[in-house]
Amino acid sequence: MRRPARAVRSAVTDSVTGTAAEFARYLRTETIGGMVLLAAAIVALAWANSPLRDSYQAMREVTVGPSLPGLPLNLTLAQWATDGLLAVFFFVAGLELKRELVIGELATARRAALPVVAALGGMLVPAGLALAVLRLGGAGAVPGMERAWAIPVATDIAFALAVLALAGASLPATARVFLLGLAVVDDLGAIALIAVLFTASVHWVALAAAAALCGAYWWLQRRRVTSAWLYIPLALATWLAMHEAGIHATVAGVALGLLTRVRADPGEDQAPVLRLEHRLQPWSAGLCVPVFALFAAGVPIGGGAAHALVTEPVPVAVLVGLLLGKPIGIFGACFLAVWLTPAVRPEGLGWRDLLAVSMLGGVGFTVSLLLAELALHSAGGALPDRAKAAVLLASAVASLLGAALLVLRGRARQSRARTSSADGRGGIQ
Repeated sequence: MRRPARAVRSAVTDSVTGTAAEFARYLRTETIGGMVLLAAAIVALAWANSPLRDSYQAMREVTVGPSLPGLPLNLTLAQWATDGLLAVFFFVAGLELKRELVIGELATARRAALPVVAALGGMLVPAGLALAVLRLGGAGAVPGMERAWAIPVATDIAFALAVLALAGASLPATARVFLLGLAVVDDLGAIALIAVLFTASVHWVALAAAAALCGAYWWLQRRRVTSAWLYIPLALATWLAMHEAGIHATVAGVALGLLTRVRADPGEDQAPVLRLEHRLQPWSAGLCVPVFALFAAGVPIGGGAAHALVTEPVPVAVLVGLLLGKPIGIFGACFLAVWLTPAVRPEGLGWRDLLAVSMLGGVGFTVSLLLAELALHSAGGALPDRAKAAVLLASAVASLLGAALLVLRGRARQSRARTSSADGRGGIQ
């Protein structure tokens, strides 16, 4: 007997909805999100170094959007990816940070101490080493080049957690918690750098409007308003006001994320911060960050560019900052904090485990690519691309080294577990 048309449509709708939900669930995992990001970067590199490289550059420069009086929004696709799509990524990062600060691993001083100290060490040491390399290399001769010290301060949450999930499965769950706490504090520091260093001039009326809109968002959150019809226009208006204020528009994403309510009311299934994370994480991991990588990671890697990576001060500063400064800063800060303060290592993690996790801090990727664009935009020429190439190379090397160390630590743990098990059996017999 034939089913009614309504039943057929309902079955098809349920099937499509179920498939979409399953796909979204996969995108929420660190491994899948990291793989999508890596795939986008590989496509960008291949495209930008192929005979079709001119079409890649032409695509980046396509202008989209209205140009209204006093409101020029006719941006290139590359600018939309940087200013628009990354705002969603930073909104999700802001949600994660707010959750960690209120009910997570950063909620108490004792639990927050080590990730915060590690993040500070992982920002200050790479910046200091990069600045030293730039000064020794005479970077001050080119306007704008001296700000390249900011590029290696960032750690990519998605990519670093993906490597940890793939290679560090045998480590305790506290390793992920430590790395996540470190990365979200790191991202907050990167956003502060973006807001302070890369704002040429501030339009105070637009900034006041952005502050007022953020206040309206906070008030709606406290009034328990849940309508997307209010929040979506409000978020877009906040982004627009921040953009017009001259401050990088991604700051709007972090600000709104930090103003989102964390604790659920009685009878409420989920707090807004968890509900928004659940809904937006797949879009951030599956669309926003990969599209940004597609536009940002397409840099030339020919013989001349490869030679510049080890001879020019900016690429060398980025490589030194990410590959040496990050692990030294993170691990060194942890060691000093445990030695000099009441801070303790994450439960179940030894110093060698912590060193392996610290190596993943050198995976700069998304935020470092953004900082490279912002820091070296005024320098022009091939310099931004060479800095990005250094970010990609350092992130790849840090990923491989971190994965190798994690695998070695996993094997050592398994060996100890087998030895303990054998000793236990021998005692019983």
